[in-house]
Amino acid sequence: MRRLAQLLVLTLLVSGAEPAAAERLVVSLSNHRVAVTSNFVGEELVLFGTIEPEPTTSALRPPYDLVVTVTGPRQTIRTRRKQRIVGIWVNADSREFVRVPAYLAVLSNRPVNDIANPDMLRRLQIGLDNFLLPQRIGSDVADTVRDDPFRRAFVRLQTQQGLYRESATAVTFLTPTVFRAAVPMPAAVPTGSYGIEVELFTRGALVARTNSALDVIKTGFEQYVADAARDYGLLYGMATALMALLIGWIASLVFARD
Repeated sequence: MRRLAQLLVLTLLVSGAEPAAAERLVVSLSNHRVAVTSNFVGEELVLFGTIEPEPTTSALRPPYDLVVTVTGPRQTIRTRRKQRIVGIWVNADSREFVRVPAYLAVLSNRPVNDIANPDMLRRLQIGLDNFLLPQRIGSDVADTVRDDPFRRAFVRLQTQQGLYRESATAVTFLTPTVFRAAVPMPAAVPTGSYGIEVELFTRGALVARTNSALDVIKTGFEQYVADAARDYGLLYGMATALMALLIGWIASLVFARD
């Protein structure tokens, strides 16, 4: 009986961790590769898709809610808190955020707090307040409460640059089962691989999820210069120094006075 009870508990835990298999998501992205050039001013991608019943059932359960979470490449970022001492602003304290997304967008058709209960949102890391942002505190690395001043300041600074955002109007249902989502890519978007997590809810329950991906790459002369600086550091440094000397010499000739 004890073994049977343990097996029953395990089955319930596994079934609670996965969405019910009644619907499935079919999504596509307007562009899976964003090219960053010298005149890049940002771009808006469109994620569109449909909600379809599983082959074993034909029952759909609208109305639906949809959350799209876009995460950029992971980086370790240090934030500093300034304090005025004797009339001078100095760095008083700092905190290192370890392997956090350089870009994070949470897009939905209505506020995420209205879509599911707080426990589920925290478990699924839905919303800027619920997404894990580990910090190095002494010798430990852990996430902190969402009211932590360093976390709030970090999210605020990233939001001001357009790298973190949460929008409750970015997802639009064209029909009860057809949707589109606008994914903004700001001018300062970091290069690298991006993951896209799409989660479908109905009446507060997670019923389907899928994922996609995109790449942000540099192209043209900028990519050539970046590759040269990375692969041939010594030659690149010598070339830039000689170029600076040459430009200075030419400028001295052009603006020389008799």
